[in-house]
Amino acid sequence: MAKRDIIVVGASAGGITALKMFVASLPKDFGGSVFIVLHIPPYSETRLPWILNNVSHLKVVQPRDGEPIEGGKIYVAANDHHLLIEDGKVIVKKGPKENRFRPSIDALFRSAAYVYGPRVIGIVLSGLLNDGTSGLWSVKRLGGITIIQDPEEAEFPQMPQNVLEYVEVDYTLRVAEMGELLQTLVTETAPKKMKLTKEEMELLKMEVIIATHDNAFEMGIIEMGELTSFTCPDCHGALVRLVEGNLIRFRCHTGHAYTASALLADMTTSVEAMLWQAMRGMEETNLLLKNIEVHLKELGHKKQAAIFRDKAEEASHRARIIHDSVFKQEQYSEDIRFDKENRKQKAGKGKPK
Repeated sequence: MAKRDIIVVGASAGGITALKMFVASLPKDFGGSVFIVLHIPPYSETRLPWILNNVSHLKVVQPRDGEPIEGGKIYVAANDHHLLIEDGKVIVKKGPKENRFRPSIDALFRSAAYVYGPRVIGIVLSGLLNDGTSGLWSVKRLGGITIIQDPEEAEFPQMPQNVLEYVEVDYTLRVAEMGELLQTLVTETAPKKMKLTKEEMELLKMEVIIATHDNAFEMGIIEMGELTSFTCPDCHGALVRLVEGNLIRFRCHTGHAYTASALLADMTTSVEAMLWQAMRGMEETNLLLKNIEVHLKELGHKKQAAIFRDKAEEASHRARIIHDSVFKQEQYSEDIRFDKENRKQKAGKGKPK
């Protein structure tokens, strides 16, 4: 009988410290296969396998595309590539980004849940925003076990906290306690696969395939959700609204995916960038008008010079209005973040078992 032997782990900010503690907690005779995604910059090769090998009792590798899955081994995602799972092998592909990240925690979790269902144990550690929430929801939906790092221990608690909003988590633990729990869980016989609707399975399969290459439009992603009036911040493609329980997500017709929070963050950044560009344009206009004013004064055309002076002052006034708008937009974004965190604290959610 199949065991719960597929462990998928996601981390972001503060994740290196948490991952070092996590792998150190796994015993030498651990029989499960562990897959790790840590958000890293696309331009920098990860040194995470080397870092974790120094503290791990198990072998830590950065796998090749198509490499067979082995028990007692830890597989770490490469920079700028998704780490995915197919039946019996590891997949390393450069598909569309999810929540602005490649590798994506959600993409790994979703692929594991689709292939192995109740054999999967999903773990979310320290990080910002909510990458991992959708993927862990899929793990839970297909009968897997869900675990998060205790937010009180996490250096950046947002990722585990966001999971608690949308997923009925099985265990909330300090990282050092996870190894002992996993050693017990991997000996358990996995239950039968959960039966989902045909539509749910088709969407899950499509999203797993999309993560391997850019063919979302050809696969018909537009028909799998509600077409919205929003556009993708990355490619400006049309966005489709997808619903997973209480969680709302978006995916564009070229394949980029966002949770609502990640989409808001990207749209806010885009608006701020456009406002800064507009302010720069008005300031450059002001400089040009002043230059013309000086030139006309030197030629003795005082009336015409006065006209350009007034236009320069108007441009300066407009630049100031845009400047103030930028800071109001930044304060608005900060207020949203503060309000969300404050509501979580007031809610006082109890820890799952």
